[in-house]
Amino acid sequence: MKKSIYALGLAVISLASCKTESTPVDYAVVTGKIKNASSTELIIASFSNRKAIDTVTIAADGTFTDTIANPKGHYAVINDKNRTDIYLEEGFNIALNTDATDFNKSIVITGNGSTENSFFKAKKEKEATFKSGTNPYTLDEAAFKEEMTSQKKALNSLVDNTEGLTEAFKTTQKNDNNYSYLVNLSNYERYHQHYAKKPEFKVSDNFLAELDAIDITNDKDFSNSSAYKSLVTAHYSKIATKKAEKDSISFDLAMLKTVAPIESDAIRNGLLKDAIFGITITDKLDEYYNTFISASTDEEINKTVKDYYTKLKAVEKGNPSPKFVGYENHAGGKTSLEDLKGKYVYIDVWATWCGPCLAEIPALKETEEAYHNKNIEFVSISVDRPDAYNKWKQMVIDKELGGIQLIADNNFESDFIQDYVIQGIPKFILLDTEGNIVNANAPRPSDPKLKEVLNSLL
Repeated sequence: MKKSIYALGLAVISLASCKTESTPVDYAVVTGKIKNASSTELIIASFSNRKAIDTVTIAADGTFTDTIANPKGHYAVINDKNRTDIYLEEGFNIALNTDATDFNKSIVITGNGSTENSFFKAKKEKEATFKSGTNPYTLDEAAFKEEMTSQKKALNSLVDNTEGLTEAFKTTQKNDNNYSYLVNLSNYERYHQHYAKKPEFKVSDNFLAELDAIDITNDKDFSNSSAYKSLVTAHYSKIATKKAEKDSISFDLAMLKTVAPIESDAIRNGLLKDAIFGITITDKLDEYYNTFISASTDEEINKTVKDYYTKLKAVEKGNPSPKFVGYENHAGGKTSLEDLKGKYVYIDVWATWCGPCLAEIPALKETEEAYHNKNIEFVSISVDRPDAYNKWKQMVIDKELGGIQLIADNNFESDFIQDYVIQGIPKFILLDTEGNIVNANAPRPSDPKLKEVLNSLL
């Protein structure tokens, strides 16, 4: 009888154990309170590309809460003009409390995950100290490597001396520190040429020997370390550069074809995700799209590429151009694309904050002058946000910009910009006299090919 009762007891314990077994948590919870918030909107965005992941409403008392699925990584938390960074993993439940009048200095993070966030704050402060004093890229090879080794040791020491970190987290951080060290070594030749004003400088034969030991097939490090990802990207970029030259194709398409055979889904899909932008500038749209789709196994990425492809097919050569209507003209009034019918139109999409855009201004002004009496209008469309409106107005004056100077009605979210799938600027578009597309990826003003194209038309 006692044996039966004992057996029954085991069964009850077993059943109880089954009922209480927890499901693995694949999300993180972020709560908090922002005193004196000037906006009721809190944006949690990707740290790498600043695209919004979630937009959260801040309650009247300043509190907020959000749940992030599959969260591992760094995020930007943005409230109006205030911004801070947080780190999340599955199972984290952190509370972020601060005062908007002194946002960063008043931040306090508590809860599960606060130790890791405190570590990253300390790491950022430690890295800031590295930037004071002599620019290391002006040092000779031996001194530079000694300095980089010293920095790596200091960061590893911070890892070891931070209480509460798991061994797995420590290992990941030390790996990342080593990869960052290797990235610095790989950048040395180019940066030393610039900062030391030695354009002909080349590193010695064994300076980069440590990079030869990198395993470029490590899925885990690819996901955990942006520095490792940079090294892997650089590895395949070198191969793609040679392929582009050998096969006489663009680098973007060569990179895609180089990445496509990679066996690791995580690495292949990760590099393909970074290559999405290429579809918006390729001159071989169908080949680019088909190569991408056949290589990617990430359905979310594929959905984005398919959407881009559909829109880009609509702006291929010969199709009617999407229209912009009633854009503010710096010279006064409003201008629509329809107003320019009867002339060729060369459109420059730019912004005041865009360095490469500003670098094209001298060549653009020279081109405008060269074709001043021809049947062509040069139109510059700024995608500056409302808070840079006055900067745009003044820059047009200060830089004596010619042509037709317009500002888009909703920056990058403007219909015209979206219809052309513009993901990066500067972007140049050439239209014919009927408003049809000659080239949605026209040559830049600094490219001699532009004048060849214009001379063939005018």
